[in-house]
Amino acid sequence: MLDRFVDALIRHRLPLLIAGVVVTLISSVPASRLTFDQSIESFYASDDPHLRDYLDSKSLFGGDEFVVVAYSEPKLFDDHDRLLPDVAQRVREFAGKLAGVPGIEREQVQNLADAVSVERFAFLEKQQTKLRELFRGALFGDDGKTTAIVLRLLPAGRSRVPRAETFATIRRLAAEHNPSAYVVGEPLQIQDMFNYVEEDGAVLGLASTALLVGIILLIFRSLRWVVLPMLIVHITLIWTKAILVVSGMQLSMVSSMLNSLVSIIAIATCMHVTVRFQEHRESLGRIDAIRETLRELTPAVFWTCVTTAAGFAVQLTSHVNPVQSFGIMMSIGTMLVLAAGAVVLPGGVLLGKRGADPRPALAADRLGKLLSLLNDWVEHHPRPTSIVCVALTLFALAGMFRLHVETDFSKNFRASSPIVRSLDFVETRLGGAGTWEVNFSAPEKLDFEFIDRLRRVADRLRELESNGRTQITKVVSLADGVDLVPLLPLSVRLRQMRKFQPEFETSLYNAERNRMRIVLRALERQPSEEKLRLIARVEEIAREEFPDAKATGLFVLLTFLIESLLGDQWINFGLGALMIVSLMTIAFRSLKIGLMSLVPNLLPIAFVIGTMGWIGLPINIATAMIASVSMGLTVDSSIHYFAGYRRARSHGLDFFAALRATHQGVGLALAYANLALVLGFLVLSLSHFIPLVYFGILVSVAMLGGLIGNLILLPLLMRWVRL
Repeated sequence: MLDRFVDALIRHRLPLLIAGVVVTLISSVPASRLTFDQSIESFYASDDPHLRDYLDSKSLFGGDEFVVVAYSEPKLFDDHDRLLPDVAQRVREFAGKLAGVPGIEREQVQNLADAVSVERFAFLEKQQTKLRELFRGALFGDDGKTTAIVLRLLPAGRSRVPRAETFATIRRLAAEHNPSAYVVGEPLQIQDMFNYVEEDGAVLGLASTALLVGIILLIFRSLRWVVLPMLIVHITLIWTKAILVVSGMQLSMVSSMLNSLVSIIAIATCMHVTVRFQEHRESLGRIDAIRETLRELTPAVFWTCVTTAAGFAVQLTSHVNPVQSFGIMMSIGTMLVLAAGAVVLPGGVLLGKRGADPRPALAADRLGKLLSLLNDWVEHHPRPTSIVCVALTLFALAGMFRLHVETDFSKNFRASSPIVRSLDFVETRLGGAGTWEVNFSAPEKLDFEFIDRLRRVADRLRELESNGRTQITKVVSLADGVDLVPLLPLSVRLRQMRKFQPEFETSLYNAERNRMRIVLRALERQPSEEKLRLIARVEEIAREEFPDAKATGLFVLLTFLIESLLGDQWINFGLGALMIVSLMTIAFRSLKIGLMSLVPNLLPIAFVIGTMGWIGLPINIATAMIASVSMGLTVDSSIHYFAGYRRARSHGLDFFAALRATHQGVGLALAYANLALVLGFLVLSLSHFIPLVYFGILVSVAMLGGLIGNLILLPLLMRWVRL
């Protein structure tokens, strides 16, 4: 059956190649319409308590999607603590320009000039001190020079322009302002994350492709054998993206790895074909050489794609939408590598004569000798090799207990990025840039007893400190507004407050659903452990007065983002391992091989994760999935190694001779494939988005570890069980 399939591919190679090109051209139209799901909510399972609390708050109070534009004046106030007239005029003019930006709630723009204007409200004349305190840390800083304009974003469904356009306009106006203003806000950080992933993915994708082309060209010195793997990669990507668009799916932050991972699978496959074809060309004609190559490698390539796709398909058990979509995309992409290879390789190899054969691989003799030495070492020193492997395993396991999660979302960006520079300015001059809340039940009719309880909680939150530093930089409660209107019944105070600040009461109290909140600001740039302790402490204090109190907001969502992604990963990792063992057992009809295939692929991943713990590298958006992703990639080497070993044994070689032959043939292809891919993925270290940097480096290390594991550990295990 295999012979008939290979003969059919060779016989119909030109029609297949033409059909593949036509389908790709047709698919490129829908593929170009693939979009990103850029909502932070998509990173959480629908029943996640943090997401549920956030959505409840949005329905109660409209959602706090704010952008803060801050800058410094030489002096804000006169000697009597009144805002200088010329400053007030400039603030109002700048606020007016920002209010006109599409996507902004024009009527809810807050600025210092309007906030401290008391001409129309006689009851505020004697409350200047309290009034200033109400807006200190929000609209002006302690230095008396820094001021801010707070913009509330329209809900995404109501805005006539995309968020990206709104933010770009705000930043342009901020840059044009004299002096230049700084722009911060959690929605802006989320948008920057997606922008960097999209922009860097395109630019770095081209750079890594160019680097891979150069490396493959350097190794095999044949343009044809550079074009073929690149063609398979891009055809696979276009087909995959077209299928996603037709099925109504979107790319997510996690599935931005699609291009990179498809490149790994396709290029590794082509490297094996190239090395094997070059070997056969020493004794066979071109058609017979490609026929023998396809006969020998098709089963291994098929099972490589099936096991990799199955490993990714396990992600469908996740409760997080981006992880599920990632599993679907990668499963489709992996199987399409198989289809694209079948369409492209026979026709591409045999089309024309010029440059049809790859040159002997660069430094093949030296690398072959090195692989032989490695094989001889494992053969003659099994005990020391085993001891080293066990020691590395224990080292990795100990490091895993030192892992910590990075919840400071700003650490995802380089220090030189605009968002980090803006955060540094705002958090040193103005106060915290992280906006959140604690909300709780409230009576249908407010009274002074409830307001007193509210005031006690707010005062205690203001006193929260850690290491001598105030943890909550701003606390705003309804009690603050009530206290501005003295010596009057509560209903009259609230009525007067509505005249002064129409949105103040409704932004804090939902009378229809009997829910109240205290709005908080905290430092965005602080250690993850402090954020988690702060959120827990705020809820603890609020629950002493209001037992059903709960903290929520974008600040909280971003803090627990990585934990949301991590939630299913260890379960998925275990299911993936079980799936790979099962498929390897079926492929080679041997439970021993199925179990053995795990060891050389698990150890490198454990070593990478353990080393992260030892060197203090935190788990972020990209590294949260590194274990489940890497295992599906490194097991490919095991399949080719076992297939090569069995092929050698079928030719009559004994155990040790078969291992040496496998090292010389399959080992050479594995070494070249991993070298090319590692160098290509290290390009990601140039990204502006730190998780992409980590992803590129860690996947490269995991692939190198997988290579070493399959060239050292696998022969060692095979020696013990004598397959």
